Amino acid sequence: MAENPSSDKRFREEEVRDEDLEPYVTLRYIARLFKILAVLIVVLLIGEVITGLVTEGMGALMTLIGEATKLLVIAGLMWAGGDITILLIDAGHDLRVARILLGRINNALNHDAPPLEKRPAARG
Repeated sequence: MAENPSSDKRFREEEVRDEDLEPYVTLRYIARLFKILAVLIVVLLIGEVITGLVTEGMGALMTLIGEATKLLVIAGLMWAGGDITILLIDAGHDLRVARILLGRINNALNHDAPPLEKRPAARG
């Protein structure tokens, strides 16, 4: 398979072109959504604390601490979900690169090897 060298955007033969990697667009949107929701939860937490202190004063402090803890844990889990999604994208890219490079190695080894009928017989 002959490739056009002008369309090959690799600096070295071992590198993988950007076009060979799958984009994972949906997973990127999910990661972004999780992180946006985490930030939104923290903004809502700040609003809830301000509203509780203004309306109830220090009497609402114990209730606000419980709610703040719960919302911070949920926001942390959402942020971690976004990071795990990005990790899945990176793992998918690594797997794709490994498959491409192993295919190139296989093609190079099979291209250089003599045909089966010309190989010397193995002695055993």
